[in-house]
Amino acid sequence: MSIKVQQIDAFRWRIPREGRMQVEGIVYADEHLMADIRGDQALQQVVNVAHLPGILRASLAMPDIHWGYGFPIGGVAAMDADLGVVSPGGVGYDIN
Repeated sequence: MSIKVQQIDAFRWRIPREGRMQVEGIVYADEHLMADIRGDQALQQVVNVAHLPGILRASLAMPDIHWGYGFPIGGVAAMDADLGVVSPGGVGYDIN
């Protein structure tokens, strides 16, 4: 599946809300980084995070984004304290 990505400005890219996405995705990267980011499943993970219950405003991806366990590494999401979720994919499995 190809992820639709729209360039906002020189350093931000939007993944528009589609289907059951609760929010849009925003990726922070220049054109060179974005070409690398498209090479793995990290953008799909940005979309996956945008589906989570209680997510607020956007599923974000910082310039170091790369494929992770659930969230992309470099992914950020804020959740509503009452309606949101805590995802181990968002904090990693390698932290004890």
